[in-house]
Amino acid sequence: MDLGNVRGAIPIHGFLTTTDQWQVVEVKADPRSAWVTSKLEFFRQPMWMKQFPFAHTIEITHRLQDGVLQVQTRITNLSAEAMPVAIGFHPYYRLTDSMREEWTISVGARKRWILAPTKVPTGETEPIENLFPNPQSAALKDYNLDDVFSDLVRDAQGRAHMVLKGKRQQLDIMIGPNWPAIVIWSPNPNGAGRGSNAPARGTQNDPNFIAFEPMAGITNAMNLAQKGLYRELQSIPPGGKWEASFWIKPSGF
Repeated sequence: MDLGNVRGAIPIHGFLTTTDQWQVVEVKADPRSAWVTSKLEFFRQPMWMKQFPFAHTIEITHRLQDGVLQVQTRITNLSAEAMPVAIGFHPYYRLTDSMREEWTISVGARKRWILAPTKVPTGETEPIENLFPNPQSAALKDYNLDDVFSDLVRDAQGRAHMVLKGKRQQLDIMIGPNWPAIVIWSPNPNGAGRGSNAPARGTQNDPNFIAFEPMAGITNAMNLAQKGLYRELQSIPPGGKWEASFWIKPSGF
Protein backbone atom coordinates (compact mmCIF):
# COMPACT_ATOMS: atom_id res chain seq x y z
CA MET A 1 0.00 0.00 0.00
CA ASP A 2 2.96 2.35 0.59
CA LEU A 3 3.88 2.39 -3.12
CA GLY A 4 1.04 4.75 -3.92
CA ASN A 5 -0.32 2.63 -6.76
CA VAL A 6 -3.56 1.74 -4.99
CA ARG A 7 -6.49 4.15 -5.38
CA GLY A 8 -8.44 4.52 -2.16
CA ALA A 9 -8.10 2.94 1.26
CA ILE A 10 -8.29 -0.66 0.03
CA PRO A 11 -7.09 -2.22 -3.27
CA ILE A 12 -10.62 -2.66 -4.64
CA HIS A 13 -9.41 -1.53 -8.10
CA GLY A 14 -6.12 -3.44 -8.02
CA PHE A 15 -2.92 -1.53 -8.63
CA LEU A 16 -2.23 -1.61 -12.38
CA THR A 17 -4.83 0.95 -13.45
CA THR A 18 -2.38 3.82 -13.85
CA THR A 19 0.87 2.09 -14.85
CA ASP A 20 2.85 3.40 -17.82
CA GLN A 21 4.74 0.13 -18.33
CA TRP A 22 2.57 -1.21 -21.17
CA GLN A 23 4.38 -1.77 -24.47
CA VAL A 24 2.66 -1.89 -27.87
CA VAL A 25 3.85 -5.10 -29.52
CA GLU A 26 1.64 -5.28 -32.63
CA VAL A 27 -0.47 -2.97 -34.78
CA LYS A 28 -2.01 -4.59 -37.83
CA ALA A 29 -5.00 -4.69 -40.14
CA ASP A 30 -6.41 -7.05 -42.74
CA PRO A 31 -9.37 -6.68 -45.14
CA ARG A 32 -11.82 -7.51 -42.32
CA SER A 33 -10.39 -6.02 -39.12
CA ALA A 34 -7.80 -3.85 -37.39
CA TRP A 35 -6.14 -4.53 -34.05
CA VAL A 36 -3.51 -3.41 -31.58
CA THR A 37 -1.85 -5.61 -28.93
CA SER A 38 -0.17 -4.29 -25.81
CA LYS A 39 1.90 -6.27 -23.31
CA LEU A 40 2.73 -5.78 -19.65
CA GLU A 41 5.67 -7.75 -18.27
CA PHE A 42 4.58 -7.83 -14.66
CA PHE A 43 7.48 -10.02 -13.52
CA ARG A 44 10.04 -7.31 -14.33
CA GLN A 45 8.80 -5.06 -11.50
CA PRO A 46 10.27 -6.19 -8.14
CA MET A 47 7.87 -4.12 -6.03
CA TRP A 48 4.86 -5.45 -7.90
CA MET A 49 6.13 -8.96 -7.25
CA LYS A 50 6.11 -8.15 -3.54
CA GLN A 51 2.49 -7.05 -3.82
CA PHE A 52 1.38 -10.05 -5.91
CA PRO A 53 4.08 -12.76 -5.89
CA PHE A 54 3.32 -14.50 -9.18
CA ALA A 55 5.52 -13.92 -12.23
CA HIS A 56 3.35 -13.35 -15.30
CA THR A 57 2.69 -11.29 -18.39
CA ILE A 58 -0.56 -9.73 -19.60
CA GLU A 59 -1.40 -9.15 -23.27
CA ILE A 60 -4.48 -7.21 -24.34
CA THR A 61 -5.67 -7.01 -27.94
CA HIS A 62 -8.28 -4.49 -29.03
CA ARG A 63 -9.79 -5.66 -32.33
CA LEU A 64 -12.38 -3.82 -34.42
CA GLN A 65 -14.28 -6.05 -36.84
CA ASP A 66 -17.70 -5.74 -38.45
CA GLY A 67 -18.54 -2.77 -36.24
CA VAL A 68 -17.82 -4.69 -33.03
CA LEU A 69 -14.95 -4.02 -30.64
CA GLN A 70 -13.40 -7.12 -29.05
CA VAL A 71 -11.18 -6.76 -25.97
CA GLN A 72 -9.15 -9.95 -25.57
CA THR A 73 -6.93 -10.58 -22.55
CA ARG A 74 -4.26 -13.27 -22.25
CA ILE A 75 -2.31 -13.95 -19.06
CA THR A 76 0.74 -16.24 -19.10
CA ASN A 77 1.82 -17.68 -15.76
CA LEU A 78 5.63 -17.76 -15.61
CA SER A 79 5.81 -18.78 -11.96
CA ALA A 80 6.40 -22.24 -10.52
CA GLU A 81 3.00 -22.51 -8.84
CA ALA A 82 -0.63 -22.00 -9.76
CA MET A 83 -1.57 -18.34 -10.08
CA PRO A 84 -5.00 -17.05 -9.03
CA VAL A 85 -6.74 -14.80 -11.55
CA ALA A 86 -8.14 -11.54 -10.18
CA ILE A 87 -8.37 -9.11 -13.07
CA GLY A 88 -11.13 -6.85 -14.30
CA PHE A 89 -11.99 -3.94 -16.55
CA HIS A 90 -13.76 -0.67 -15.78
CA PRO A 91 -15.18 0.62 -19.10
CA TYR A 92 -17.57 3.57 -19.05
CA TYR A 93 -20.45 3.78 -21.52
CA ARG A 94 -22.81 6.54 -22.53
CA LEU A 95 -25.49 7.23 -25.13
CA THR A 96 -25.84 10.54 -26.94
CA ASP A 97 -29.50 10.44 -27.97
CA SER A 98 -30.88 10.70 -24.44
CA MET A 99 -30.00 11.24 -20.79
CA ARG A 100 -29.46 8.66 -18.02
CA GLU A 101 -33.01 9.10 -16.72
CA GLU A 102 -34.32 7.81 -20.05
CA TRP A 103 -32.04 4.76 -20.33
CA THR A 104 -33.01 1.17 -19.69
CA ILE A 105 -30.69 -1.76 -19.05
CA SER A 106 -30.84 -5.51 -19.43
CA VAL A 107 -28.72 -7.53 -16.99
CA GLY A 108 -27.92 -11.13 -17.90
CA ALA A 109 -27.27 -12.45 -14.41
CA ARG A 110 -29.08 -14.47 -11.76
CA LYS A 111 -27.27 -13.59 -8.53
CA ARG A 112 -26.44 -10.39 -6.66
CA TRP A 113 -23.82 -10.26 -3.90
CA ILE A 114 -24.61 -8.46 -0.66
CA LEU A 115 -21.93 -5.84 0.02
CA ALA A 116 -20.45 -4.42 3.19
CA PRO A 117 -20.18 -0.60 3.45
CA THR A 118 -16.63 -0.92 2.01
CA LYS A 119 -18.12 -2.37 -1.22
CA VAL A 120 -16.59 -5.77 -0.40
CA PRO A 121 -18.94 -8.78 -0.72
CA THR A 122 -19.94 -10.37 2.58
CA GLY A 123 -20.31 -13.83 1.05
CA GLU A 124 -24.10 -13.66 1.08
CA THR A 125 -26.12 -13.53 -2.13
CA GLU A 126 -29.68 -12.98 -3.24
CA PRO A 127 -31.64 -13.52 -6.49
CA ILE A 128 -31.24 -10.66 -8.95
CA GLU A 129 -35.03 -10.23 -8.99
CA ASN A 130 -34.76 -8.80 -5.46
CA LEU A 131 -33.12 -5.77 -7.07
CA PHE A 132 -34.48 -5.88 -10.63
CA PRO A 133 -38.06 -7.27 -10.76
CA ASN A 134 -37.54 -7.40 -14.54
CA PRO A 135 -33.80 -7.84 -15.25
CA GLN A 136 -34.47 -7.67 -19.01
CA SER A 137 -35.79 -4.12 -18.87
CA ALA A 138 -34.94 -1.95 -15.88
CA ALA A 139 -35.32 1.84 -15.91
CA LEU A 140 -31.95 3.23 -14.83
CA LYS A 141 -33.57 6.29 -13.21
CA ASP A 142 -34.97 4.00 -10.52
CA TYR A 143 -31.53 2.71 -9.46
CA ASN A 144 -28.39 3.87 -7.71
CA LEU A 145 -25.97 1.15 -8.74
CA ASP A 146 -22.63 -0.09 -7.49
CA ASP A 147 -23.38 -3.80 -7.41
CA VAL A 148 -21.71 -7.16 -8.00
CA PHE A 149 -23.46 -9.87 -10.02
CA SER A 150 -22.58 -13.45 -10.92
CA ASP A 151 -24.18 -16.67 -12.18
CA LEU A 152 -24.37 -14.98 -15.56
CA VAL A 153 -26.94 -16.08 -18.14
CA ARG A 154 -25.09 -17.52 -21.17
CA ASP A 155 -26.09 -17.94 -24.78
CA ALA A 156 -25.09 -20.86 -27.03
CA GLN A 157 -21.63 -19.29 -27.47
CA GLY A 158 -21.11 -18.99 -23.74
CA ARG A 159 -21.56 -15.22 -23.75
CA ALA A 160 -23.56 -13.21 -21.22
CA HIS A 161 -25.36 -10.12 -22.49
CA MET A 162 -25.72 -6.69 -20.90
CA VAL A 163 -27.68 -4.10 -22.87
CA LEU A 164 -27.98 -0.33 -22.57
CA LYS A 165 -30.86 1.31 -24.48
CA GLY A 166 -31.73 4.92 -25.17
CA LYS A 167 -34.28 6.42 -27.57
CA ARG A 168 -32.68 4.88 -30.66
CA GLN A 169 -29.14 4.03 -29.66
CA GLN A 170 -28.16 0.75 -28.06
CA LEU A 171 -25.00 -0.86 -26.73
CA ASP A 172 -24.72 -4.63 -26.43
CA ILE A 173 -21.92 -5.74 -24.12
CA MET A 174 -21.16 -9.46 -24.48
CA ILE A 175 -19.10 -11.15 -21.76
CA GLY A 176 -17.13 -14.31 -22.56
CA PRO A 177 -17.24 -17.45 -20.37
CA ASN A 178 -14.05 -16.74 -18.40
CA TRP A 179 -15.64 -13.59 -16.97
CA PRO A 180 -17.94 -15.15 -14.32
CA ALA A 181 -18.92 -11.87 -12.67
CA ILE A 182 -19.73 -8.27 -13.49
CA VAL A 183 -19.91 -5.05 -11.50
CA ILE A 184 -22.44 -2.45 -12.64
CA TRP A 185 -21.78 1.11 -11.54
CA SER A 186 -24.06 4.02 -12.36
CA PRO A 187 -24.64 6.41 -9.44
CA ASN A 188 -27.96 8.21 -9.45
CA PRO A 189 -27.26 11.97 -9.37
CA ASN A 190 -30.18 12.37 -6.97
CA GLY A 191 -28.84 9.66 -4.66
CA ALA A 192 -32.17 7.88 -4.89
CA GLY A 193 -33.10 4.47 -6.15
CA ARG A 194 -32.52 0.83 -5.41
CA GLY A 195 -29.10 -0.78 -5.22
CA SER A 196 -25.95 -0.24 -3.23
CA ASN A 197 -24.92 3.17 -1.94
CA ALA A 198 -23.12 4.14 -5.15
CA PRO A 199 -21.69 7.57 -4.22
CA ALA A 200 -19.29 5.93 -1.76
CA ARG A 201 -17.04 5.09 -4.77
CA GLY A 202 -17.06 8.65 -6.00
CA THR A 203 -19.15 10.27 -8.72
CA GLN A 204 -18.41 11.85 -12.06
CA ASN A 205 -19.03 15.48 -12.99
CA ASP A 206 -21.42 14.22 -15.66
CA PRO A 207 -23.74 11.51 -14.27
CA ASN A 208 -24.80 10.27 -17.72
CA PHE A 209 -22.78 7.08 -17.81
CA ILE A 210 -22.84 3.46 -16.78
CA ALA A 211 -19.94 1.09 -16.21
CA PHE A 212 -20.36 -2.60 -17.03
CA GLU A 213 -17.20 -4.10 -15.48
CA PRO A 214 -16.21 -7.65 -16.53
CA MET A 215 -14.53 -9.47 -13.64
CA ALA A 216 -12.53 -12.71 -13.55
CA GLY A 217 -13.78 -13.04 -9.98
CA ILE A 218 -15.99 -11.02 -7.68
CA THR A 219 -14.45 -8.24 -5.61
CA ASN A 220 -12.10 -9.70 -2.96
CA ALA A 221 -12.33 -13.10 -4.66
CA MET A 222 -9.03 -14.47 -3.31
CA ASN A 223 -9.77 -13.73 0.34
CA LEU A 224 -13.36 -14.94 0.06
CA ALA A 225 -12.18 -18.15 -1.64
CA GLN A 226 -9.72 -18.76 1.20
CA LYS A 227 -12.60 -18.37 3.66
CA GLY A 228 -14.72 -20.84 1.68
CA LEU A 229 -17.26 -18.16 0.72
CA TYR A 230 -16.46 -18.09 -3.01
CA ARG A 231 -15.99 -21.18 -5.16
CA GLU A 232 -15.39 -19.72 -8.62
CA LEU A 233 -11.83 -18.43 -8.19
CA GLN A 234 -9.89 -19.26 -11.36
CA SER A 235 -6.21 -20.17 -11.50
CA ILE A 236 -3.54 -20.71 -14.13
CA PRO A 237 -1.18 -23.71 -13.86
CA PRO A 238 2.59 -23.10 -14.01
CA GLY A 239 3.50 -22.24 -17.60
CA GLY A 240 -0.18 -22.06 -18.56
CA LYS A 241 -2.30 -19.37 -20.17
CA TRP A 242 -5.67 -17.81 -19.39
CA GLU A 243 -7.73 -16.03 -22.03
CA ALA A 244 -10.97 -14.08 -21.95
CA SER A 245 -12.81 -11.64 -24.19
CA PHE A 246 -15.68 -9.21 -24.08
CA TRP A 247 -17.34 -7.46 -27.01
CA ILE A 248 -19.03 -4.08 -27.48
CA LYS A 249 -21.59 -3.71 -30.27
CA PRO A 250 -23.18 -0.29 -30.91
CA SER A 251 -26.34 0.20 -32.95
CA GLY A 252 -28.57 3.14 -33.80
CA PHE A 253 -25.78 5.72 -33.77
